[in-house]
Amino acid sequence: MRLKKELPVQAPARSIFTALLFTTSALMPIAAQAEKLPMAMDAGDANDSVDRHTIIVTGQTDSYRASTASGVKAPTPLIDVPQSVTVLTREQLDDQGVTQLGDALRYVPGVVMAQGEGNRDQIVLRGQNTTADFYLDGLRDDTQYYRSLYNIDHVEVLRGANALLFGRGGGGGVINRVRKTPSLSGQTLGASAAVGSFGDFALAADLNSPLSQTVGARINGTYEEFDNHRQDFHGRFIGVNPTLAFAPSSTTRIDLSYNYDDDSRTADRGVPSLGGKPLEGYRDTFFGRKDTNIAAVKAHIAEARLTQQLADSLTLTVAGQYSHTDKYYANIFPAHAADAATRTVELSAYNNASLRESWIGQANLTWQGRTGPIAHTVIAGIEGTDQTTDARRSEGVFPGGAASAVVSLADRLDVPAITFGAPSRSTHAKVTTFSAYVQDQIELAPFLQIVGGVRYDAFKIHADNLLTSTSAARTDRKWSPRAGVIVKPRKNVSLYGSYTRSFLPQSGDQFSSIDAVQATLAPEAFRNLEVGAKWDVTPALALTVAAYRLDRENSRFNDPVTGLPQLSGKTRTRGIELSATGRILPQWQVSLGYALQDGKVRSDTTAAKAGQSLALLPESQIAVWTRYDVSPKLGLGLGVTHQSSAYTTVSNTVTLPAWTRVDTAVYYTLSKAVSVQINVNNLLNEQYFPTAHTDNNITTAQPRSARLAVRMAF
Repeated sequence: MRLKKELPVQAPARSIFTALLFTTSALMPIAAQAEKLPMAMDAGDANDSVDRHTIIVTGQTDSYRASTASGVKAPTPLIDVPQSVTVLTREQLDDQGVTQLGDALRYVPGVVMAQGEGNRDQIVLRGQNTTADFYLDGLRDDTQYYRSLYNIDHVEVLRGANALLFGRGGGGGVINRVRKTPSLSGQTLGASAAVGSFGDFALAADLNSPLSQTVGARINGTYEEFDNHRQDFHGRFIGVNPTLAFAPSSTTRIDLSYNYDDDSRTADRGVPSLGGKPLEGYRDTFFGRKDTNIAAVKAHIAEARLTQQLADSLTLTVAGQYSHTDKYYANIFPAHAADAATRTVELSAYNNASLRESWIGQANLTWQGRTGPIAHTVIAGIEGTDQTTDARRSEGVFPGGAASAVVSLADRLDVPAITFGAPSRSTHAKVTTFSAYVQDQIELAPFLQIVGGVRYDAFKIHADNLLTSTSAARTDRKWSPRAGVIVKPRKNVSLYGSYTRSFLPQSGDQFSSIDAVQATLAPEAFRNLEVGAKWDVTPALALTVAAYRLDRENSRFNDPVTGLPQLSGKTRTRGIELSATGRILPQWQVSLGYALQDGKVRSDTTAAKAGQSLALLPESQIAVWTRYDVSPKLGLGLGVTHQSSAYTTVSNTVTLPAWTRVDTAVYYTLSKAVSVQINVNNLLNEQYFPTAHTDNNITTAQPRSARLAVRMAF
């Protein structure tokens, strides 16, 4: 097992086109020589293709670049996948020093992290806001909580409508985490300890041990404590993930995994607005109470997976997952903009408790073969799910029985203690689904491939309102097609075009309730048209460019005051995405991305007028992370992130100003088994506002901070 490093990133903006052209021309003279660079596999890599006994190779090179993604459900090289895909390898995650999914995704252009009310991962992908388009090993992981990376091998971001592969939702894309699994090739032990300048710290261990020639075990564990610049903020995370692998023959492998996550932290919803901008001068001020603002979740996820090579060209994968999540959170938060005349702000509060139990079963066949002169890569599968959710909400009661309270602005607010009243919402919802899909990627000639497929989904939801003793139900049966064409003028160059479609039932992406009105409404529809080009400059370096248009109908937005969803007709998002990922030189790695995007409402509604911009959709984003190894022992990292201004909600009344952030890192190898690294984030101490939930729940950026990590590998 090789030593890893650690750190964050980003980079400049409109000069990206010039930079890409310069990089391309600079690479041409060294391309032939760089193609000879070794692609050494990590001896301790849990996803070694030999151990998996499957034609789907998920092993990663010792690089920021990945050549495949398991989320596409086929062994198709990324250069032949007709959509934009970003893979964050373990190497890059370690170099950036990130331990949480949200921090990792901040460095992917085209992805904007929403605030999630301070209690969950929430993202905006190609202008589409979602709390549910998250997957773990290709299986849905849609509970609203924060996701750790301690047991993750790599993270895949698949953009565009993805219903054929993943089913409902995924209109702007999906996030798929791929776990570490046991390797039978040898025993390894990795450990790390990190401490930050705010007193936050993390401990992690990764033990892989073959128990016999056909049985292997692996256990990952972590304990992390959170802290930052915000008053009264604190949190901790405990994660344990034991796994077993059985390989009774060269064509069979069984993986068993159990994941326990225990997360508790302060629920912080940031600062209000003032005059159409975030309130300045209160970067550290907490608009809540530490004894009330709590977000806690315990998650249990058990998974079994069988990979069976039925023939040289035919592989069967069967997976089953059971998950149980118990979550509670409470908020006191700014309800309206600050009052400039009286220097006051009005606060509201509520709490929410949810219990979710999910069963997922999935079977997938992959066949690579020929019919005469024509080559095929076929995937076909079925999936069934059963999910129940019990949810309850209560409103906060301030002194005197009031539903809100007005407090004076100060460095530290005097927030009164509150109680919570009787439940204002109590529901029991059950969702069952059945899906079947098939796709064929046909190689008509060495220079021409076409992709065609379709998925059928039967989605049923039944919900009981326990307060009114009423029920509502709806069944949707939808077909989701996918079509694409790939032209390859050279083996390492592809030009593609694709069309995909997806849907989302009107009960929202969490499906915890449905009312009589929602039960009459057709699902939201997503249609994605995309063209692009991919160039594997060398086996270790890839360049990509994609242009897309994403249309959404019956779209839903968060009300700018309450944050609750409302229907708002049609939207359209258009954009261009560019990336360069991998090794430019043996000692120089880069992950560079740029997104130019525009999203607009296309029909007048009570929530927004036609022509208004979508929420949390900056016109331009840049994320550059680069590492240069000065010597075999010393490495340097630099990142630059830029985001242009964006609106907090579709109301377009509050603007997040543009910002640029610089991050740095230093890596040093002390011995074969020990390395150290220090990451300095926000080196220039930029004061900015990275995201929001409503017009008056706006996140403040962390000031300059440092994090020292020690890594050991045996």
